Amino acid sequence: MKLKTTTVDTVSIIEIPKITDKKGRGNLSVIENDCVPFDIKRVYYLYDVPSDAYRGGHAHKALYQFLIPLSGSFDVILKDGENTKKVSLNKPNKGLMIVPGIWRELENFSSGAVCLVLASEVYDENDYIRSYNDFKLFKSR
Repeated sequence: MKLKTTTVDTVSIIEIPKITDKKGRGNLSVIENDCVPFDIKRVYYLYDVPSDAYRGGHAHKALYQFLIPLSGSFDVILKDGENTKKVSLNKPNKGLMIVPGIWRELENFSSGAVCLVLASEVYDENDYIRSYNDFKLFKSR
């Protein structure tokens, strides 16, 4: 798939299997290889983000990411160079699958919010596009 054809509509919510304890002791969710469409090579999480701060502000050339709100809530602003879409995440059994070639900004973190990120590759600075103008140029190629 050419990256310039990726749009905000190629981003999707994926439901994570939830097992409800019959004794009322809470829920358990499991992420295994068939839950996300890539091999997980990196895991990290964001926490203690002030409500007026934002994270992200970049795109990736090849990296896939799966964002999960483990606790609390936050919004993800997605851009494809022409369209913008806002997704609110607040359920730990639903994650946001972000494909390469999509600009993302995370904002509006609730108190105690934790965002878990599963990534398809290890960290590589060369995969990042950190300027929105550079992103638009990249998408227009």
